[in-house]
Amino acid sequence: MQQDFSLQAYDYTLPPENIAQHPADARENSRLLILHRESGKREHGTFHQIVELLHPGDLLVVNNTKVFPARLLGHKESGGKVEVFLLSYPHETEDHEDEKRASATALIKSSKRPKPGSRLLLGPDLSAVILELLDEGKVRIELRYPGSKELATILDEHGQVPLPPYISRTEGSTEEDRKRYQTVYAHSPGAVAAPTAGLHFSEKLLQAIQKKGIDTAHITLHVGHGTFAPVRCEEIRDHRIHEEYVSVSKESADKINRVRANGGKIWAVGTTTVRTLEFMADVHGQMQAGDGWCRLYIVPGYEFKVVDNLITNFHLPQSSLLFLVAALCGRQTLLESYQEAIKLGYRFYSYGDAMAICP
Repeated sequence: MQQDFSLQAYDYTLPPENIAQHPADARENSRLLILHRESGKREHGTFHQIVELLHPGDLLVVNNTKVFPARLLGHKESGGKVEVFLLSYPHETEDHEDEKRASATALIKSSKRPKPGSRLLLGPDLSAVILELLDEGKVRIELRYPGSKELATILDEHGQVPLPPYISRTEGSTEEDRKRYQTVYAHSPGAVAAPTAGLHFSEKLLQAIQKKGIDTAHITLHVGHGTFAPVRCEEIRDHRIHEEYVSVSKESADKINRVRANGGKIWAVGTTTVRTLEFMADVHGQMQAGDGWCRLYIVPGYEFKVVDNLITNFHLPQSSLLFLVAALCGRQTLLESYQEAIKLGYRFYSYGDAMAICP
């Protein structure tokens, strides 16, 4: 058990060719590794077979956060190139005559860090002013744009979808990325990374699930930039996990509590959904409606109160996401499954294939 808390115990070697650079031809055509956690038995199929694993009376819980175009390219007034990566969805402030303003926390990439008060030109009708320098290289900025335009429109016109660092796009994200690096049920803008387990669901697949008598509940966790932060503590319990905004409606809380009371299974789609459900449940596993800032850190030894089964992608070595999945199915079982997936040519990470972890 002590080895379960060692960072090195979560290392594995992944050949570069196993890192998915593009999504599958169709969302539900990704491969699916089915892990029966009690027996350790593994099966292999295609994601559309997930319907066969779900039973009437079960509940599928999904994260409806929406990735917004958080990457903005431009230049300083002096002419030097600059990249602005918004870490949170901008908060609109007061209007100034014909100009709207919105503040946000961001990372700035440039040859020289801009000083407070300096102006960045991000498009013919979009600029940013540096308000304050923060810790860890972050800055607080104020976006300025015409009063006749909406913030969402401005970001769509000038922003790019912020793909993870292991996906290579020499010219930036594409129109395909704008569509496919987003779940079909994305509703609430605020994420800078997609809840990738949900990328495998198409409208057609969700209809098939509903037709079988399986209901769906939506929660929100806005995936932050911290999801890519490396764990640097050799003793993983010493790691301080990032904080993310979560929200659960009364309708979803009631659905979850009703299904659990009736003996149905809770299927969490993605680690973000797991963290939200476990964070928003009381000590008895009763789901509470509301919102807040989640810093729940799940490692082996954690006792799950709500989640029965998990649908997830394949995660980076030594990552907090890997620890969470190991807490559900066991570290050794998980790593053996990963080794088998690598040998069979499964595609890893955001645009990669999926796992279903069930009894």
